[in-house]
Order: sequence, then C-alpha cells, then structure tokens
Amino acid sequence: MRELIDYIARALVDNPDEVSVSEIEGNQTSVLELKVAKEDLGKVIGKQGRTARAMRTILSAASAKIKKRTVLEIIE
Repeated sequence: MRELIDYIARALVDNPDEVSVSEIEGNQTSVLELKVAKEDLGKVIGKQGRTARAMRTILSAASAKIKKRTVLEIIE
C-alpha cells in the first residue's frame, strides 16, 4: 500500500524527491502518512479534496483485497 501511495503522489507533485510515505501498522488497521513539499500540498489535496478522496478510494479498494483497513493521512 505504501508503494501505491508513493507512486501516485510522486506523479502529482513538482518535487517528487520531497515525497515521503510512512506506515504505522496496527492489528487490523494501517495508517499511511503522506508528506509532500509545502508548495505541492494543494496538488495532492486537489479542488475541494477531490484528489485526496480519489487516493483514499483507491487505497480502500486495494486494502479490501487483502482484508485490511488502511487510512491515508496527508501531513502538512
């Protein structure tokens, strides 16, 4: 899951070197924390949060396949 979000985020931003994704594992839930450069934050979130919502939808579909819940948090 971490690689999936990393790939999508790097394709969206102007500074792909500053993209970092960290994963916090739990028993049933994983939390992915996405950090990007300050000027790229708007590109990752999108208008009215549409891009972030789309990333979360893809993530939930992929994590449902492995029967685990994954949450995406975008860190400023």
